[in-house]
Amino acid sequence: MKPKNKINPSDILNHLVEANGKIEWASRYKPLDELIFTVLTQHTSDKNAEKAFKKLKKEIPIWKDVMKTPTKKIATLIHSGGLSNQKSIRIKKILETIFKEKKELQIDFLKDLSLEDSRKWLMNLPGVGPKTAAVVLVLCFKKPAMPVDTHIYRVSKRLGLIGNVSNDIAHKELEKMIPENDRYDMHIQLITHGRNICKSQKPLCNQCNLRNLGCPYYKILR
Repeated sequence: MKPKNKINPSDILNHLVEANGKIEWASRYKPLDELIFTVLTQHTSDKNAEKAFKKLKKEIPIWKDVMKTPTKKIATLIHSGGLSNQKSIRIKKILETIFKEKKELQIDFLKDLSLEDSRKWLMNLPGVGPKTAAVVLVLCFKKPAMPVDTHIYRVSKRLGLIGNVSNDIAHKELEKMIPENDRYDMHIQLITHGRNICKSQKPLCNQCNLRNLGCPYYKILR
């Protein structure tokens, strides 16, 4: 059952901005690069994924060539990202699907679609779920999607914003309660907070400036 929201998301964001500073939007990679990189982050850390992505791009810098490369070789190159056999198949299928539909390997056209239409198109690709789609849309096109990774899911549960729901439901619930203009900021701030303060093991509650907002998790620990 979803808990009652006792903390206003806007108050959470304001406190996190006060602690971490304002973070301006900036794209990380080109859209197709971001999509493949985000696939590599599935079930592993960004650090491992980045190592795998850099090795893949160094060895095969052109996506059309990756599409024609045997999955076994791709798996070897992305081994550091974990689940390399599954991800190599997924990456090839994604590239093949895009090329079959668009006759080229680019997804820049998504910038001209609505949030829902662009999300739907991405999630029709093999192995692309709500998180992967949302990351691409917010980081590449500044669309008001709300990606939910492990840090955001954990912190949101501890703050009582979501209950014991699936990751897919968490995306929908957080997107619904957070204003469009705040979603990118909230995404970045919650990740930062989850990595530095509200850690999975041994959270630093005494250093958290959200505890005085009435954090349910902090109340339990006290």
